[in-house]
Amino acid sequence: MNPTLELTKDLISRQSITPSDAGCQKLIAERLEAINFKTEHMPFGDVKNLWATYGESGPLFVFLGHTDVVPTGPIEEWSNDPFQPTEKGGFLYGRGAADMKGSVAAFVTSIESFLKENKSKINGRIGVLLTSDEEGPAVNGVVKVVEELNSRKEKIDWCLVGEPTASEKLGDVIKIGRRGSIGSEIKIYGVQGHIAYPHKAKNPIHLATEAINEISKLNWKDKTGQFQDSVLQISNLRSGTGASNVIPGELKLNCNVRYSPSTTTEDIKESVENILNRHKLSYEINWIQGGNPFLNTQTTLIESVKNSITSIVDIVPDQTTDGGTSDGRFLAPTGAEVVELGPVNDSIHKIDERVKIEELTQLSEVYKNILKSLLT
Repeated sequence: MNPTLELTKDLISRQSITPSDAGCQKLIAERLEAINFKTEHMPFGDVKNLWATYGESGPLFVFLGHTDVVPTGPIEEWSNDPFQPTEKGGFLYGRGAADMKGSVAAFVTSIESFLKENKSKINGRIGVLLTSDEEGPAVNGVVKVVEELNSRKEKIDWCLVGEPTASEKLGDVIKIGRRGSIGSEIKIYGVQGHIAYPHKAKNPIHLATEAINEISKLNWKDKTGQFQDSVLQISNLRSGTGASNVIPGELKLNCNVRYSPSTTTEDIKESVENILNRHKLSYEINWIQGGNPFLNTQTTLIESVKNSITSIVDIVPDQTTDGGTSDGRFLAPTGAEVVELGPVNDSIHKIDERVKIEELTQLSEVYKNILKSLLT
C-alpha cells in the first residue's frame, strides 16, 4: 500500500471547495494525534484552520498548506468525477490532487515515517498549519492564525509551503520568495450628453486616452536580482451606456501590479496618481492591497531543501520567485525562513487536475529528508 497515495485519495474525495474544509482537517488532526501531536482547531468566520505541534523545545519547523480547493468548472468536461479520485496512466486525477491535497498528504506521511525512524533523537519541534481559506479571500485563514501565534510569542524558524512549484518534474523548481500584489479601481468623470452635441458634454474616454496609455507603460526595476521587473497591467476598461448616441459620463478601469521588494506600494500609487493629475482628470481611485512581497535571504532551509531534492530525485532545483501569491507571505514577516516545494503545477485549477503517483511518494521522501537534516 502507498500511504501518501491513499491519504491523498481520501482528501480528494472530500468536496472542500473554498472556504469549506469538508472534514479534511479533522482527518489530518486524527492522524497527527495518533503520533502524539497536540492539535488545536482555530475557526474564524466560516473558515477552518488547524494548528498542530510535536515536541516541547528547540527550533520549530512548520509545514504550511491548505485543504480548500477551487471550483471544478463544468463537471461534464472532466474525464471522471473530480471528487472521485481516479488512477490512470500513472497519474492520480481529482480536484486538489496537485493543489494541494497531495502535498498535505505528503506532510503527514513524511512526519509519520520520520518520527518512526528518529523519535528518540529529535532536536526541535514540528508544526503543521492548515487553512480552508487559501483559495478564497485569505482573510480568515493563515493571517489570523499567525496573529494568534504572535500573541503567544510562538516563533517559527522554518516554514515549508506545499504549493505546487514544479514545472516539468518534481523538484525542478522551488520558490524562495513571491511578488506582492496591489490593485486599483479608477473612476474617471466626464459629462454625459447627446452624441450630436459634443460641446455640451465631456467624453471621459477621449479625456483619459493619453493618461491610460501612459499608465499602461508604467514599470519599476527590480534591484534584488531575484524578481522580474514590476509592470502595471490594466485588466478591465468599461464605459458607455450601450447606446450609440450617448456620450458616457464616466469611465472605469481596473489595474494591478505584481511587485518585488524593490518597489513600495507608495511608489506605485504616486506614479499612477501623478499621471492622472498631470492630465487634469476628475477621478476617484480606490487602492486594494493584496499580498506583500517577500524574499528569503537566509540559507539554512534552502540548502536543506536543495540537498533533499538532489538526494531523492537527482535534480538541482531552480530557485524562483514568480507566480501568484501564497500564504508564505504571512509567515515571512515573522522572521521565519520560507521555501515553497510541491508537485508539478501544469494542471492546477484546470479540468482533469492530476499528479504523478510516483512523485507523491517522492515528495513524502523529500519532506522526510528535510526534517531529518534540520531536526536530527
